[in-house]
Amino acid sequence: MDELKQRAERAAAPRDAMAALGGDRISVIAEVKRSSPSKGALAAIADPAALAADYEAGGAHVISVLTERRKFGGSLEDLAAVRARVDIPILRKDFILTSYQLWEARAHGADLALLMVVCLEQEALVSLIERAESIGLTPLVEVHTEEELQRAVAAGARVIGINARNLKTLEVDRDVFAKLAPKIPDNVIKIAESGVRGPHDLLAYARGGADAVLVGESLVTGKDPRKAVEALVTAGAHPSTRPDHSAEG
Repeated sequence: MDELKQRAERAAAPRDAMAALGGDRISVIAEVKRSSPSKGALAAIADPAALAADYEAGGAHVISVLTERRKFGGSLEDLAAVRARVDIPILRKDFILTSYQLWEARAHGADLALLMVVCLEQEALVSLIERAESIGLTPLVEVHTEEELQRAVAAGARVIGINARNLKTLEVDRDVFAKLAPKIPDNVIKIAESGVRGPHDLLAYARGGADAVLVGESLVTGKDPRKAVEALVTAGAHPSTRPDHSAEG
C-alpha cells in the first residue's frame, strides 16, 4: 500500500474534471470498452491508447476506461496506456469498493473514479467520496433509482451519473434520466449514462437537463469512432442544448 501511495503521489497532477464536465455545452465522455455483460464482446481494441487518442482528436472532453477484467475485458494497464497518450481527464470505471482501488486509480493516471451507489453501504459511500477527493480524484457517483439518488446527494456527490441501464435486468430505459435529473441540486453536474446511440439521444438527454453524456458501445462498434465523437461534440455545442447559458440577443 505504501508503494502504491508513493506512485500515486508521483503521478502528474490531476486534470480539472469539473471544468471538463461543466460549461456552456454538453460534454462528451467517450469510453474504451471491449465487452459488456449485456452484449458480450463488442470490440477487440488491441490498442486502447490509440482509440482514446481518436476520441480526443474528435473533441471528447473526458475518456472513460473500463479496468474490470472479467466482465468488461479491461485492465489498469489500459488506464496507464491511455494516460500516457491523452491530455484530457480520464475516468476509471470499475466496481470500486475500497480506498485501495482509489489509490490504484491515481497511481495509473486517473482523474475521476466511478462509485456505484448500488454496490456501497452509505457509510462506505461517504468515506470513498471523501477519500477520492482528498487524493485528487473527482468521484462520479452513479445511480439508477430515486433512493440511490437521495443517497448520493446526502453523501455530498458533486457529480452524479444517472445510468439508464437497469443492472439487474440489463434493460435500457432512457426515461430514467428525465425522471431523476430534476431531483438533483442545480450545483451538481448531471451525467446521462447508457443509451446514447448518436446525436439525437444526446439532444434528448440535454433537454432533460444533462450536463454530459457517457458513450461507449455505439463508439466502439461503429466504423469511425473519431467521426462519431465529432458528431456528438458538435451536437453538444449547439446553443439549443444549453438555453440558460445562451447569450442574450
